[in-house]
Amino acid sequence: MDNEDLNQLNIQPMAESPLDHLGEEPPKPDPEEMLPLLISVEPSQRMIAARAFCELQEKRAITPLIKLLEDDCPLIRVSAAYALGRNPSPDAVEPLITQLNKDFNGYVRKGVVWALGNCRDRRALEPLVDVLRTDISAVRLWAASSLGQMAKVSYEVVVGAIPPLIEGLRRDSMPAVRSNCAWAIGQLCRELPSNVVYAGGIDALIEALEEEQDMGVREDAKSSLLRVGDPRGLQVIEDLAMEGL
Repeated sequence: MDNEDLNQLNIQPMAESPLDHLGEEPPKPDPEEMLPLLISVEPSQRMIAARAFCELQEKRAITPLIKLLEDDCPLIRVSAAYALGRNPSPDAVEPLITQLNKDFNGYVRKGVVWALGNCRDRRALEPLVDVLRTDISAVRLWAASSLGQMAKVSYEVVVGAIPPLIEGLRRDSMPAVRSNCAWAIGQLCRELPSNVVYAGGIDALIEALEEEQDMGVREDAKSSLLRVGDPRGLQVIEDLAMEGL
């Protein structure tokens, strides 16, 4: 390579390295552009907009997103459900429950259950309990987590949620569902005084810690007991550690 070639190389601007922007988040969609697309006649446009509001929080999107829960396309319905979970509203609770009860698509029901948990509304308690007992495992998994999200709703809701979660922890056939039940019981027990419901939750967590065959479920039960800080639970954890278990 002669000097002319070298000089030519030296004056060329350096290409931008992908590492220059490593860790930078891509710009979020513009809500003003996305809002009209929620009511577009084109399914692809409705899909883009519904997915955009899974990232954006915008009150004006809630009403059209509720309408999209009944869209013919299940991918749009599930996107609308997740978007409503990102934009929780009391107005969305009843439509979400209605869709949960009638939607044949498990992915949509899963998204609806997640959204109901984020809404933190007492009306969601009964539907979530029913799903935890009867739906497919992927939906039961999120129903357990969503019940744990109800900890701050009211004392009555917490008291109503713990017994079905105990039942799920003891009897569900899927370890992942049992793990989520253990997590949720811990979340709810932290909001309770030391009463019979609280004691039942702690008993179930200790039982899981001592008798559960799945290591992941045992670890989640242990984590919940540690978060609650119940003296009985802490003593059992210490005793098991002394025994090498």
